[in-house]
Amino acid sequence: MKLDLSYQDLSSIFTTSLPKSTLTIESVAFDTRKIINGNNSLFFALKGEFRDGHEYINEAYSKGVRTFVVSKPILEELRGATFIQVDDPIKALQVLAKNHREQFSYPIVAITGSAGKTITKEWLSQLLGVKYKVIRSPKSYNSQLGVALSLLELNESADLAIIEAGISQSGEMDLLETMIQPTIGILTSIGSAHRDNFNSPSEHLNEKLVLFRNARKVFYHDPIQLEEVPENFQSVKTKEYASLLETISFDDEISRVNASMAIACAKEFDLNDDEIKEQLGELDRIALRLETFNGVHNSIIINDTYNLDLDAFRSSLEYQLSIAKGKDRVVIIGTDGDTSKIESLLSEFEPIKVHFLDSAEKGIETFENAVVLVKGKRAMHMERYALRLRSKKHQTYVEIDLNAIKNNISYFNKQLPDTTKILAMVKASSYGSGIEQIGQYLERIGINYLGVAYADEGVELRRVGVKTPILVMNSEEYGFEECIQHNLAPCIYSTTQLDKFVKQLIYEGKSNYPIHIKIETGMNRLGFQMDELDSLIEMINSQPEVQIETVYSHLANSDDPNSAFIHEQVEEFKNAISFLKSHINYSFECHILNSEGILNHPEYHFDMVRLGIGMYGYSSSGKHAAQLTPAVTWYSAISQIKKVNAGISIGYDRKGIADHDMNIAIIPVGYADGFKRSLSKGKGGVYIQNQFCPVVGNVCMDMIMVNLGSLSVTEGEPVQIIGSNQSVTDLADKMETIAYEVLTGISKRVHRVYLED
Repeated sequence: MKLDLSYQDLSSIFTTSLPKSTLTIESVAFDTRKIINGNNSLFFALKGEFRDGHEYINEAYSKGVRTFVVSKPILEELRGATFIQVDDPIKALQVLAKNHREQFSYPIVAITGSAGKTITKEWLSQLLGVKYKVIRSPKSYNSQLGVALSLLELNESADLAIIEAGISQSGEMDLLETMIQPTIGILTSIGSAHRDNFNSPSEHLNEKLVLFRNARKVFYHDPIQLEEVPENFQSVKTKEYASLLETISFDDEISRVNASMAIACAKEFDLNDDEIKEQLGELDRIALRLETFNGVHNSIIINDTYNLDLDAFRSSLEYQLSIAKGKDRVVIIGTDGDTSKIESLLSEFEPIKVHFLDSAEKGIETFENAVVLVKGKRAMHMERYALRLRSKKHQTYVEIDLNAIKNNISYFNKQLPDTTKILAMVKASSYGSGIEQIGQYLERIGINYLGVAYADEGVELRRVGVKTPILVMNSEEYGFEECIQHNLAPCIYSTTQLDKFVKQLIYEGKSNYPIHIKIETGMNRLGFQMDELDSLIEMINSQPEVQIETVYSHLANSDDPNSAFIHEQVEEFKNAISFLKSHINYSFECHILNSEGILNHPEYHFDMVRLGIGMYGYSSSGKHAAQLTPAVTWYSAISQIKKVNAGISIGYDRKGIADHDMNIAIIPVGYADGFKRSLSKGKGGVYIQNQFCPVVGNVCMDMIMVNLGSLSVTEGEPVQIIGSNQSVTDLADKMETIAYEVLTGISKRVHRVYLED
């Protein structure tokens, strides 16, 4: 982004009066984690689902920002700062983007649809790139914010732009069309995504078509049913490009459709068949998400190796900066060409080390405790280098989709009043997903509180830089010192425990330390009963060392929406709250609901809720489960294939006997990984090529043997343990347990990979 806006320009764009200044605005910012030098940045204090940008104005100021767009008065004096007050900063950003877009007369292609937007955009950019300088939306930047940021990347050196646009509710496309003002349109598909937010499928379609109301030409996929086809709409059929499509390296129908859309639009820009064919052979499966995993030397590896496009590179560098949290930033780049433009871009981000490799086989591991971004030209296969940096190379791995977690949290948040906070539970290594990575991510998206079981889990989070308030559910005496040293708030469930904690606070010289009071309402686990509250109040009011931050309890069966016992528990909880409030002279917050409780008992949301397994897309409620996205998938690969003749035994204790000649696959996952021994002898299994393959014989500590049936497979072929074919609930049922145990039981030796758009 390279803007050149004076204060006079800003006065005109935002129709306001600003003081005279020689300062020029060269870029916009809204996330302080992505600011290195903000001297010429315009900071928009955006209010998100969990975070308010106004809370980060001081941090932006400390990084050099002096001009701010805000929606409420800023009372604190910041020397030399200018505040532009507007009704809504996101709308002000859109006004700025619209103004910037109108400075350029070259064509803009706008792409929308329920699926295929990003891949079509990327492939069209590859095709047109042989003849034109193309600017395109980074990754999946298609929201009200993403489109505005994409448009601000337009510059005079480009010949055209490709902008992706996505909507989730009525009225949004009108705002996007006003900003983009597209010349050419592409409508990829119409599916069910976000359809619940529209009155009918036709309303959903018509909302998308708003994007093209002034476009010169629009390409759309043939199966889309339009009531009336405007003259400027051109249907795209894959059969029309059959000869060209023979060039691409994959033949699934979805890819053929996306490639056809890109071809049709490329022809509109006068590319001939030879030029198109030359590029089609280079099209690849685009990695639309950044892949993050633990690496050697206590480092975090970001694998973003599908191309070396500078626009995508900038997005990756911003992501690296946002997750670094004080760690060294290292960039490893595979290229055999001119590096001057790359070096210019890198200079803006100031990584501590940069390595250029002319071969993925070379080794550069001179880093420690760093965040390492690996990029490279597709032809150099830098993904091989990135994978060599993994700290563990076990073939069995778990993928955690961070975007799914965010979307699931958003769904739960929509069930809550605006004033209700979310405490995200990350105990048991965040349900097996990795406490450090998930804790950092939840803080990044603005979760209010984090909850852990024991103090040492909270210490892990603090050591990786997490500053969000942390509640320790099972705070034990041995962990009090760590709680205080690392600013962790303990849950107090008895006067004996409180007395010991107060003594530790006195020793540490602390006062007004936050604590959380656990009330026993029917679970018969930890907690104060009603007849113990007098003693609790006496201690609280006489000990200035502590201050109640929240009061909470647990429901015994929150997944039953019709349970009368839940209402009894809540009444008991309300009585305790009322009693405490009548004797405590300051306010505190209350919470009782977990994930299922949020969905089943909206009348009891109180001030805060505790969201746990629901973040990962699991719910016992059929109504809500369909709206959630499973965030955890578990994979392995075939180590070896064997033919076993009828009558031959397989595995320990000879519990597997081939009743006919069969082919078996040996897979490196066993009960030490969390694939329980109870899944032995055909009770459990995995999916290969979307076909169920039952376990033969006993599950071993480190491997299983499965019956391949009639499948034709090769060694190294992927194996799905949890995913689209076998949900975590399916596997839990076969294990005769619950989803919680399956997720938390996946061993730490199983590699975790984190995916994010």
